Amino acid sequence: MATSQNTSREGLLSPVVRFLIDEEKLQRYAKSVDWEKESDKFRRSDVTTPAYYINQNFHGINKGYLNPSAAVTYDPITAYVIPPNETWVRQAVIDAVKVKPRRILDLGCGTGSTTLMLKQAFPQAEVIGLDLSPYMLVRAEDKAKTAGLDIKWRHGNAEKTEFPDASFDLVTAALLFHETPVLVSQTILQECFRLLVAGGQVLILDGNQKTLRQLDWLNNVFEEPYIHEYAADSVDVRMGAVGFEAVRTEEVWWINQLSSGVKPLPVTDATNQAKVRQYRPVMDNNNLEGLESPAFGITA
Repeated sequence: MATSQNTSREGLLSPVVRFLIDEEKLQRYAKSVDWEKESDKFRRSDVTTPAYYINQNFHGINKGYLNPSAAVTYDPITAYVIPPNETWVRQAVIDAVKVKPRRILDLGCGTGSTTLMLKQAFPQAEVIGLDLSPYMLVRAEDKAKTAGLDIKWRHGNAEKTEFPDASFDLVTAALLFHETPVLVSQTILQECFRLLVAGGQVLILDGNQKTLRQLDWLNNVFEEPYIHEYAADSVDVRMGAVGFEAVRTEEVWWINQLSSGVKPLPVTDATNQAKVRQYRPVMDNNNLEGLESPAFGITA
């Protein structure tokens, strides 16, 4: 496995990152894993990798996430490029959950950072992380074992997961949509709608679209092939277009945003209407103040 590729992020941030991270430790980890053998444990022959994913070098890495080096470098680099703190930003997903989930699906889970936090927050729930890269799932499984967490990892496409209808109470996606064409994002949202039970919640964490429109230089630096069209789009509008209700987006530390929506309950009588009104997950900072959530800029 080649781990010495000079990705765009490594090249840009090397004076800072190499001071902060242990490169030798990373190299030792990379060499300690038989990536092809381990990834075969997750790789499914029935999964078709879409062209938009194959034909782009995400973050300047040749073959993008289909290169094992992406799984090695993702966590240490991401820790320093999601201000002010990656864990605080991902915590926004946990803080915004308004359901009592029995089954959770984390789409585009990558190395499982958000997936692990979901399992820690909801230990009784069945948590599944799905990703197109079996190499990222190798790293995710390693992290879950180290943390002592029972999480299921699945190789698959978020556009067509193959899970049954109405099989999850909560579906999440963190830092996925800016890496897909906007029409693919809408297809993923349609899949989220299909997968959720009535009254289930979807949470999409990603870059702040309003902010990204003002930071064209940043979009170019990180070589994200679809980030321009993501920035010009609206997750809110696309959520509404597929049928989600109570759609709302909150700013998370200015550079990120969290969008929430709920799959409506069938409204057949006044009782059900009342249930819908009671459930709708309004994400109000006033409600979060009691949680002292750093993700929304609220501290003690």
